[in-house]
Amino acid sequence: MPTQELPSFVKRPSDVYFFGTCLLDIFMPEAGMDAITLLEQQGIRVHFPMEQSCCGQPAFSSGHSKESIEVAKAQLNLFPNPWPVIVPSGSCGGMMKHHWPVLFKDSVYERQANEISSRVMEFTQFLLAIDYRPEDKGDPVKVAVHTSCSARREMNVHLSGWKLVDSLANVERVVHGHESECCGFGGTFSVKHPDISGAMVSDKVAALKETEAVEIISADAGCILNIGGKIAKDEPGMPKPKHIATFLLERTGGKA
Repeated sequence: MPTQELPSFVKRPSDVYFFGTCLLDIFMPEAGMDAITLLEQQGIRVHFPMEQSCCGQPAFSSGHSKESIEVAKAQLNLFPNPWPVIVPSGSCGGMMKHHWPVLFKDSVYERQANEISSRVMEFTQFLLAIDYRPEDKGDPVKVAVHTSCSARREMNVHLSGWKLVDSLANVERVVHGHESECCGFGGTFSVKHPDISGAMVSDKVAALKETEAVEIISADAGCILNIGGKIAKDEPGMPKPKHIATFLLERTGGKA
């Protein structure tokens, strides 16, 4: 199964940077803290540059490259040491790993952006790369997994997420209809095309409901907010989606 590997210059790092992403930092900080806790439980020192903000993806995906460069440029000096940069979002990780080199091509920042992008790793892929093997301490449960479209297509995060969930002894992962489809968030897409976005998230939530899953998990905050908002509005009896870091921490007894 293809997953991202650790950079060739490090086997199991003693230190990593954590890029929390703007959505996680603002709307779901507890999920970011859960991810940091999981990393620290593996004996890894986690460094969180306080000046970090956004990777530039919203402006970039809206066609505003100049504005995206200004936002992304502000992050370039935050990771001076040669440690992996862990991102708890496949979409933001994809932006930093695959689009930063394009964004900064032929600029004075090209070499720096390329060097950082070579160290960027999505959170679940990093856990697999360091041979993280969670010991499931929870009761039997049925789980549905959602991966954002960019996380799936740019970073193969669906594969690493599935592998982590499937490694939990008491967890049954159920495949839902529309699993490979977008939830309708798409950053500014949901604002520019609310009717289309609303129809997409309705399909997604209906498919999740059919599984009768007790837990819904994802590795992208935007998707969690969008799906969670639809559930809160129209399906209050369904489980509230949570970040995979929170789910893993709960299942391994690290969070009550």
